[in-house]
Amino acid sequence: MTLRIDISGLRSGQLRFAASPLAELTAMLHVLAEPGHHPQLAGWAGEVWAGLPPEPAERLREAEFLWRSSQADFLLPARPRPTLAEELDDVDRIDDETYVTAALVTTCGSSRVPFAAPSPLTHPGARERALDLAQARGARQEAFAERLLADPAAVRQRVRHTLEQCAEAFFDAAWTGVTAQLAADLRLKNDLLRRQGIGAALASVSGAVTLAPDGDCIIVDKLQDKATAARGSGVTFIPSVFGRPHLVAVHAPGWQPVVQYPVAEPGPSEPVSLETVSLRLEALAHPVRLRLLRTLARGPHTTVELAHAWELSPPEVSRHLAVLRRAGLLTGRRQGRYVRYTLNLPDLTALGTDLLAAVLR
Repeated sequence: MTLRIDISGLRSGQLRFAASPLAELTAMLHVLAEPGHHPQLAGWAGEVWAGLPPEPAERLREAEFLWRSSQADFLLPARPRPTLAEELDDVDRIDDETYVTAALVTTCGSSRVPFAAPSPLTHPGARERALDLAQARGARQEAFAERLLADPAAVRQRVRHTLEQCAEAFFDAAWTGVTAQLAADLRLKNDLLRRQGIGAALASVSGAVTLAPDGDCIIVDKLQDKATAARGSGVTFIPSVFGRPHLVAVHAPGWQPVVQYPVAEPGPSEPVSLETVSLRLEALAHPVRLRLLRTLARGPHTTVELAHAWELSPPEVSRHLAVLRRAGLLTGRRQGRYVRYTLNLPDLTALGTDLLAAVLR
């Protein structure tokens, strides 16, 4: 299962490595929303939440769907700028249709939903479908989707103001603390690109990123099968300190490919018993269960949502979930008429950082 980025005919300079303030802020916001994904940053996240005034804290919660499970594509700039303000100006130039479509994908929890045609901004049926999907994710998602579809301009302005509040509250200080590390990584990547070529530069990004033997395709090892092309636009690689262990990729039609990668791999995990490892590895031996875990890593899901996301029958999904639950890798919690399944991150982490990184990226 891979993401394939077609780079045939890519001109010199169209594969770029650059730091992005907005992408790093997005990574920080994901840490704040999902500290369990980033145990090494739990202390930082706790300090930030403790220091946030009530208003920006609530604003972060109401818009967290833009970065919690996956990042909205407009938050990972294809052409990074030196400052956060410049990158937010670029986001402001995106038309409502594109912005809303990207926001709904993350809000509704499924990158497989074709929101773009017909448009939920103008087509009643598409609007109702989007709201139904958001409702199934929870009351906050439904409320955010309703506001977004009713008044995109107001929501966009509010999101920008929230990000600007984050800059003042914690981002500016954190960004200053990581710029030297990002700059060092970029010097390495660009030197490899210049002296040894694309293959060597990609190999230094991650073991999950490789150049195809024919040199015409970048292959990103992720638990999904997707394809996109960089012809005419290029592809951008953005390093991240706060993003590890995630490997995030923009691949939706109409967007220039962007890959945000961790500047360093996490350290080794604590050992666990052989019996526990054997039980859990047996549960993970089926590729469908890995796909389900990849989806559950983005947040709690119901059996029906998982079946829809992977085009499986609900009974088939239930059988796989039962195996994962017996292995202690999932928990289930009933909320009304839904049972939401949640990934057991601590126990998954105990299996090893390679597996954790593969599931989370």
